[in-house]
Amino acid sequence: MPLNVLMPALSPTMTEGKLAKWVKKEGDAVKAGQVIAEIETDKATMEVEAVDEGVIGKILVPEGTDGVAVNTLIAVLLEEGETAADIKAGAVPALKAAAPAPAPATPVKTVMPANTQGAAPQKTVALLPQKGGRIYASPLAKRLAKERGIDLSRVSGSGPHGRIVKSDLDKAPTAAAAPAKSSAPASSIDAKALADAYGIPYTLQPNSGVRKVIARRLLESKQTVPHFYLTVDCELDVLLKIRKDLNEGAADFKISVNDFIIKATAAALVKFPAANVSWTDDAIVQYTRADVSVAVATPNGLITPIIKDAANKSLKVISIEMKELAAKARDGKLQPAEFQGGTISVSNLGMFGIREFGAIINPPQGAILAVGAGEQRAVIKDGVVKPATVMTVTMSLDHRAIDGAVGAEFLQIFKKLIESPMSLIL
Repeated sequence: MPLNVLMPALSPTMTEGKLAKWVKKEGDAVKAGQVIAEIETDKATMEVEAVDEGVIGKILVPEGTDGVAVNTLIAVLLEEGETAADIKAGAVPALKAAAPAPAPATPVKTVMPANTQGAAPQKTVALLPQKGGRIYASPLAKRLAKERGIDLSRVSGSGPHGRIVKSDLDKAPTAAAAPAKSSAPASSIDAKALADAYGIPYTLQPNSGVRKVIARRLLESKQTVPHFYLTVDCELDVLLKIRKDLNEGAADFKISVNDFIIKATAAALVKFPAANVSWTDDAIVQYTRADVSVAVATPNGLITPIIKDAANKSLKVISIEMKELAAKARDGKLQPAEFQGGTISVSNLGMFGIREFGAIINPPQGAILAVGAGEQRAVIKDGVVKPATVMTVTMSLDHRAIDGAVGAEFLQIFKKLIESPMSLIL
């Protein structure tokens, strides 16, 4: 029986994505485990593998299509002995499911929908089931609903899988209308209109799905998380000497200053777990392991691969893992488990000569360290002015979960570890 290939949920937070590329084309034979498409999620471009073998009978969503909702039918796979004639109208079943069950921890490979009258029975292939509680609507329908003040929860969808489309809004009863709500104030100035009005030359660079998610999450963080900032200076001369000695004796790896910072951040959280927390309305989440998210710049925007349990890993292991994760991040090959989660973040702009900055917290984490460049400064020791290599670190904290004294004590522990780094090696 033909297999319906659905848009997979490649991460717990994914609701829609861009079908970036079809690796296989109509008529191509595929085996289970072979890559058939590349999908741009909210954080990376990921490969989609076939879970059954067969022939690509029909591609329903062309590559380059943006805003494809999870569980949208994107292609049909034919099994042995089947032809395109077997697809018929049943290839696009109306999968209006009952209340969805909670998502299992393991991927779901096949689901059997009810047979369509007069059509061959179809199997549906999906990597992960859709999460419940979400309204499925096309991007156009969402935009129009917002403009018209229509409550989508009160509109029935006639599109594939019950998805709300533009025509459903045209038929929406007046009772479905509700005052339009905006999660963020719209900008009072349209940059494009302003440039047009004053004849300023420009080009337009369409926002990728990743960039849109970054913008939404950063705006949400600054609007909903009460940030406050603490800054400390750390002397690096001892650390730089130890790093030089370690790298001179290493053949297959090189330790960076950032590797020391990752290790020190995790070790400080273990020594002072009161800072290793996140806020929820019902309770403060106290983590028992220190997972450090590290900001990496990519062509599509910022992403934060995670060094898990960093306090219990050697500098060598951290160095190797970080290089591998950074390379995968830049290639868009990170798996969700490699960048989703983390209990604290580190953002280092020191390599660009930035002395000091304040970073935006990555929800639901409670803190992020903004690391500046190590530079020669005059410091006073025992009443004498001496030169030292100093690095400024600014910690952004969620004041709901972490008080000022807690953040200050954490930074004192972090500073001591950076300035006396032998404890990070032994």
